[in-house]
Amino acid sequence: MSLNFPSLASVSELFNLSWFNDDFYTLVLRLAINLFFLTLLIRFLYYPIAKRKDYLFTYYLIGTITFFVCFSLKKLDIDTGMGLGLFAIFGIIRYRTDPIQIKEMTYLFLVIGISVVNSLASNKISMAEMALVNGSLVGITFVLEKLWLIKHETRKTVVYERIDLIRPEHYDVMKADLESRTGLKINRVEVGKINFLDDTAQVRIFFYAEQQAYSDYSNDN
Repeated sequence: MSLNFPSLASVSELFNLSWFNDDFYTLVLRLAINLFFLTLLIRFLYYPIAKRKDYLFTYYLIGTITFFVCFSLKKLDIDTGMGLGLFAIFGIIRYRTDPIQIKEMTYLFLVIGISVVNSLASNKISMAEMALVNGSLVGITFVLEKLWLIKHETRKTVVYERIDLIRPEHYDVMKADLESRTGLKINRVEVGKINFLDDTAQVRIFFYAEQQAYSDYSNDN
């Protein structure tokens, strides 16, 4: 007794499936463009300065997920409300996680924006226009990071126990004491919360991370 297995064509007709169409080539091309510009933005602009592998992982995955979600929804008949709901998801994710610095948030917005543009661009938009949009965002970021804003001031919050030095007239002495303890060349110091019960104060120090010997100070706490 022979068993007759259904062919792919009959399965496709039964479940109304499409195994392949011309949009596949469009998906591959746009995905390659998206990954190329994301790599320029994340790997060659953000990471050499921030040295944050956790954000490197996050940016790549969020950019890729955003691209696939938007490209898939583009093929469906969705209204404006569905589109706004999509971006509300990212807002919920943002408020359910630990707060991040404004610079990392800006890079996250750039990653999402580039992925959305590359995935939702219609046939009326030429490849040259897509390249101009992506290149402009990456180029402006490059100018700000590498050419204009050469020095990046980093801040660090420390608990300072010499509460007698937080008075304005002792500012230079406090700054010198913090420099000798941390080994950092400090630009300025700000005094935050003061705890008179423990005789401590939260002091925020500002310095240029590129000029320091300890790279772990580049992360703000």
